[in-house]
This record gives sequence, structure tokens and C-alpha cells, in this order.
Amino acid sequence: MRWNLKSKPEKEKVQALQNALQVDEIIATLLVQRGIETYEQAKTFFRPTLEDLHNPYLMKDMDKAVSRIEKAIANNENILVFGDYDVDGTTAVSLVSSYLRSFYPNVATYIPDRYNEGYGISYLGIDYAEDNDMSLIIALDCGIKSIDHVTYAKAKNIDFIICDHHRPGDILPDAIAVLDPKRTDCSYPYDELCGCGVGFKLIQALAENRNQTIEDLLPYLDLVATAIAADIVPITGENRVLAKFGLEVINSNPRPGIKALIQNVKKKILTITDVVFIVAPRINAAGRVKHGNEAVALLTEYNLEQAEQFASEIEQHNSDRKELDKQITKEALLQIEENNEQNRFSTVVYQENWHKGVIGIVASRLVEKYYRPTIVFTKSGDKLAASARSVKDFDVYNALEACAEHLEQFGGHMYAAGMTLKEENYENFKNAFENEVKKTIHPDLLIPEISYDTEIELSEINSKLMRLLKQFEPFGPENMTPVFLSKNIIDSGYAKTLGNDAQHLKAFVKQNNSPNFNAIGFGLGAKIDVVKNRNPFESVYVLEENEWNGTVSLQLQLRDVRTN
Repeated sequence: MRWNLKSKPEKEKVQALQNALQVDEIIATLLVQRGIETYEQAKTFFRPTLEDLHNPYLMKDMDKAVSRIEKAIANNENILVFGDYDVDGTTAVSLVSSYLRSFYPNVATYIPDRYNEGYGISYLGIDYAEDNDMSLIIALDCGIKSIDHVTYAKAKNIDFIICDHHRPGDILPDAIAVLDPKRTDCSYPYDELCGCGVGFKLIQALAENRNQTIEDLLPYLDLVATAIAADIVPITGENRVLAKFGLEVINSNPRPGIKALIQNVKKKILTITDVVFIVAPRINAAGRVKHGNEAVALLTEYNLEQAEQFASEIEQHNSDRKELDKQITKEALLQIEENNEQNRFSTVVYQENWHKGVIGIVASRLVEKYYRPTIVFTKSGDKLAASARSVKDFDVYNALEACAEHLEQFGGHMYAAGMTLKEENYENFKNAFENEVKKTIHPDLLIPEISYDTEIELSEINSKLMRLLKQFEPFGPENMTPVFLSKNIIDSGYAKTLGNDAQHLKAFVKQNNSPNFNAIGFGLGAKIDVVKNRNPFESVYVLEENEWNGTVSLQLQLRDVRTN
């Protein structure tokens, strides 16, 4: 692995913040790295409040959206809340539909089928609205490029309100309102909201219009925090506020659907990371294995017993998803070995019976194994469909664009994309993609990177430092858990491997005259020789609290080790 220092902040800025906050250099350094340079910015960061949320009417077209919804309610129209089948989409649909239903009954929901309809607004969904006499569709987490679909709906006298967070094209759909902070003509102060976040701004504006306060909307924030966690958006600005208060709801009084998903979790307090690994995959599993409707049914259910029944079905889908993912990953790895493709610059694999709902996860697994841009194909109707995943700093979307002549269609962004092609074009595409990656990727990008924040001495680690680090939560993109570097560490002489296959590394370490610390390195068992026999070594690690038999101690979770 490559170890890189994230950035070295200017000494003067660190010193000034240190003086202003009366904190030590480590904390001031971490804050300046995150763009926090003044007392006021630090106060907002450490003590986010609901008052920090922006006025929803600052978003372009918000007044039009609210006005059209109020008109629909006044005229007793049927409203359809439409959203994508992933976590962001299903939480957004659950959020807006449950809020509207709290005072208006004529609201239905629609999640497209991953296999029959694919991503985004569908003609089938619009036909469903027409068949059920619905004259307004609120689209969430999709629609910003659905120009033809909105035109199709208009011809049927169905209006659209679009709430999206993806980058718009040159032309916007002809909707009543297009809410998207990434619109070039939108001056909304924060443009990193997820789809559910944009949905929240819509209900915030509706609530204001109905003389409700932000406190009335607190019960909906468990959904917003779940979407923020799952969609991997920056935990900065408004997202930080929404995530913090949403986590409080998840940990104190979540809706029955989320309560049913987490009630067997042993941890007392869930973090954003727990939401990413416990709640999000289960919500996602519905859309991957069965249908996203099941996730919406769970998240909008107010009877705990019924929610537990839904959660148990979704748990089964998640188990099925895990089995599929494991089996397909195994088959893909075998295919790479049999074709002797371990040393290519890209990975492209295909089998016609692989489950379309998990090929994205499999692509991520293969990136973990070989660390290179990866595409996994399966058969979908008379075409091949695929999911692509990339490595840090390599733009897979640009690489696909260079191979577009072989593709039917493709879309996505720098690190993840989807595409379809005709089966007869598969080999030509595979070769073209390999050549493009080979030509454009820097060799360093094929080696995984660990970025660390700053170098510290083990003697600087204490409960006060840990207490302050915990106040940096919730962690996530642009505010990741701080990673530290320490050199000249020595194990006590009892370093050992753990796990059935000696996969993990356990040590008891110190540096010069520092106290001893427990250290655990998951997946680092093969590096036991670096640390044993009291060899001095250096490590990048994160600090964590380890609870054992009611005693809490500080522990180093090693991310990597190497000889000094």
C-alpha cells in the first residue's frame, strides 16, 4: 500500500486556531485540514443545530413545487411519489409519502422494477399514474435527465415535480418544478444533498407553509441520515446537521421499520458506519433481490409487529444477496484465473446467469482483490448489462466514453457506472476498455492508497484526545475518521495472529516511554514478521475504544504496518 499524508496545513493557521480554541496541536491540525480555521467555524462544526439548516425556499423552483402540491391537495388530486430502488430512492419516497399522508390521504408510491424498468423514471410508472387517475408525480432521486418521460407524461395531463441531486444535462425536463441544488442557475448554498435530502427540503418548505416548525420534522430524520450514510455524500454543511440529528433519532426513537432492522444489534449507540453496514444493505437488498416496494412498505409501516414481519422478509433477501454475491465472486475469480488475466490493467468478466442485482457488489469485491478498474457483465433480455467500479483517482466514466462505439448506452460517474451492449460486441469492448485503461492510468493508481492525517507520538494518546475526536462525528466523506502515523513502535514480544486462517494481527505496543496500547490489525495477519521479535516498525492506524468485561480502553486499529 502507498501511504500518503492528506495535506500539511499552514503552521500559522494551526497555531491561530489552537490559541482561539485552547486545544492541542493535533486537534487544531485535524480541523484546519477539514477547512475549519476560525472559532465560529469550529463552533458550527462541533455544535451543529437545526438553525444551521438553510431556508428551503432558497432552492430554485421550491415555491412552484409547494404551490403545485397545495393546489393538488385543494383539488383532491391523486399524487404519486416515485423514486429509485436504492436506499436513497426508497428512503426519499418513504419520507415524502409519509409526510404528505400525515394530512392528505390521496398519496400512492411507486418504485420501478430493477429488471423490467431499470433506473429512473419509467414509462410503465407514468402509465400506472394515468391508469389510476393521478395528475401529479413527485420524482425523487431521479428525473433530472428524463426529458422524454416528462414530455410523455405531459401529453397525458400528468404534471411532474423533480427532486434530484445528480448533475443536470444542458436541457432540463419540462416539469412544473425541478429541485436540484446542482442546477447551474440554482443559488442554493449547499449542493451536496442526497436525493432524500432534497426530498427533506421539499417537506421543510411544505411544513413552513403549513405553520409547522423544524421540530415537527425531527421524526423523519432517521430516513435522511440513512440515505446520507448509504449514498456516501460528504458529511459537511447541511448533511452534517441532518446526519447528526438523524442519528439521534435512530438511537432514541426510530420509526418501527428501522427499529425492526436494528433491534438485534448489540451496540448501544449506532454510528454512521453502523448505518452503512447494518441498515443500508438490508434496505438495498429488497431492490436487489426482490422489489424496492418492500423497502418502502417497511419504512412507512407504523405497526411494530407488522414492521418486524417485513424486516424478517428483508433479512432473508439480504441473506440471499450475500449468498449470490459470494457465489458470483467465486465464479468471477475462477474465470480470471482460468483465462490467466491476473496481470491486466482492467478486469472485465461475464457470465449470462449472474444475478443482475448483485453485479455491482461483485465488481467492488474484485476491485478489493486486484485493485484495478472492473466491470461485471450479465445477460439482461437480449443485451448484456454491466456494473463498473473504479479505483481511487481513476475516472471510469471517461474510460467508458472512449469505448462508447461498442456500447448501446452507459451512465454514471467517476467511480461507478452502468452500461448495456450487444453480446457480439463484448470481446471488442473488453479489449478496447483494457487498452484505454492501460493508456490512461498512472501505475501508482494500481496500488491501494492509505491517506493519513498527521504523525503523532503514542505518548500523546489519552482519554481527553479520544473525547475530542469523538466530537468530530459523524464521520464520512470529507470528514473521515482521523488516521494517524506513528514511527519506531515496538511490540511487547507477544504479537500473534488471530482467526482460523491467521488472518488478523494482534499486538501490544509502545513507543519510547509511552504507555502500552493494545493493537489489532484486521486482515494484516500476513505482516506478523514486520512486528514480531521487537522489531521497530511504523504504522498508520485509527484510535478506538475497546470495551471488554465492562472496562473501556484505548486501542490502535492498525490499517497497515511496515518496517521502519
